[in-house]
Amino acid sequence: MSKLAVITGASSGIGLEIARLASAEGYDLIVASDTPMVNAGAGLDGEVSSIDADLATDQGVKQLLQQIGDRQVDVLVANAGHGLGHGFLEQSVTEWRHVIDTNITGTLLLIQPIARQMAQRGEGRILITGSIAGHVPAAFQAVYHASKAFVDSFAAALGNELKDSGVTVTCLKPGATETEFFARADMEDTKVGQSKKASPAAVARTGWEAMKKGEHAVVHGLLNKAQVLAAGVLPESVSAEQGRKMNEPGSGEAK
Repeated sequence: MSKLAVITGASSGIGLEIARLASAEGYDLIVASDTPMVNAGAGLDGEVSSIDADLATDQGVKQLLQQIGDRQVDVLVANAGHGLGHGFLEQSVTEWRHVIDTNITGTLLLIQPIARQMAQRGEGRILITGSIAGHVPAAFQAVYHASKAFVDSFAAALGNELKDSGVTVTCLKPGATETEFFARADMEDTKVGQSKKASPAAVARTGWEAMKKGEHAVVHGLLNKAQVLAAGVLPESVSAEQGRKMNEPGSGEAK
């Protein structure tokens, strides 16, 4: 039986590009997203199963685990996540809670049972999509940045817990990437939403190659690496203000 890769957030962007890389290396795929898999079959070979599930919910995670069934998961790519623009006081509880439930709760609910199985047999690779956002607080994306701080931290800690188990945990930390993220977060009128962004294919390859090497974390792009280094020096108040300049509604050019 071919090796199996399970990839979430795979309908487009980084997740779809990772699915293509896994497929090219002979993995069977189970791909999941909370939106229809439009054209997801393009460039995917071998056995591909897709599931539409909201991984912010217990039921959505259960659906995916049921789809996996008794198959051995060789690679888990926990890529599902989304952001939310505008000020925190303007956001509904349903909106910001869905960000937390997708980026944090659903991610952990999926990782734990699969990581246990990997540890029991002494092999497996986990790639978690964090973000350079986790290194800095940013106004008008307060909940998203905080959620990614959790993800970045969790990935590092879990990787340490599993360091002698044969299971590796890699955290991919991209910056702004050309995906549906900013449209879904209602941030197309912001400076960051209109900025030049990284190719999702390039970001995906950075993460995939780092995962294969068993690296603990990888930041995509020289500018992003510089921002992460600066985050360790700048006061949080300065980072939050810089976030305001990039994320505040209307900060982009009028169209």
